[in-house]
Amino acid sequence: MASHETVDLTTDGPAARILLNRPNALNAWNEQFGKDLLDAVTTVSGDDSVRAVMITGAGRGFSSGADLKEQRGSDDDGLPDLSARLREIYHPIITELREMPKPVLSSVNGPAVGIGCSLALAADLILAAESAYFLLAFVNIGLVPDGGSTAFIPARVGYARAAEMAMLGERVPAPQALEWGLINQVVADGELESASFALLEKLANGPTRSYAGAKRLLNRRLYADLAGQLEAEADAQKEQGQSKDFVEGVIAFVEKREAKFTGT
Repeated sequence: MASHETVDLTTDGPAARILLNRPNALNAWNEQFGKDLLDAVTTVSGDDSVRAVMITGAGRGFSSGADLKEQRGSDDDGLPDLSARLREIYHPIITELREMPKPVLSSVNGPAVGIGCSLALAADLILAAESAYFLLAFVNIGLVPDGGSTAFIPARVGYARAAEMAMLGERVPAPQALEWGLINQVVADGELESASFALLEKLANGPTRSYAGAKRLLNRRLYADLAGQLEAEADAQKEQGQSKDFVEGVIAFVEKREAKFTGT
């Protein structure tokens, strides 16, 4: 259908694939990436000829999260405002994926980290390569989870495991994610692409209105206040973005050393 600078959108009949395409940066989210992904998601959502959507990553990773090398916006006091891009770009992407009346499949071919993890979990069904992993890395730089992850993870695996991911910031390998119920299927690395396309084709040629109805009902039960949760995440992220711990976390990340947090 269309190619963007950082995201490729292709269709095969009623099936659409969104390819995250910044492989040299492990598909990290910069401003252009966010805009391209939003346009791709909006396009497939509004196209009635598309009956199922798959999201996957180019190269070695699904998505490594936000690009920490990119300059962030600031508020009137000159302090980082991490909520602006959430509200303007990230939230519309996540909301569109959850509300489009057609199934969305994540094919997680490698690391799904931070907002990349949130993106993967926004899908209805998730396949992952055996070597893939899921990581809420926010805490490692003094931030809080966002992108809807504080709604998606508890709904899938409960509070205990959600708290573990959010507070410990440790990798959850694909086999463990399957055991937890975080994802639907683990596939050998070399078989992920063929398995994902097979499932995409099945969904694209299935009872679309039935899928849409099931998704609507599940949303009503599990994500009735997703918009409110996204707003709460944005408010909390703005507050954390102005903390000394966030500054230390980013500097430590860039310098490739352990962060020394002070709780301020």
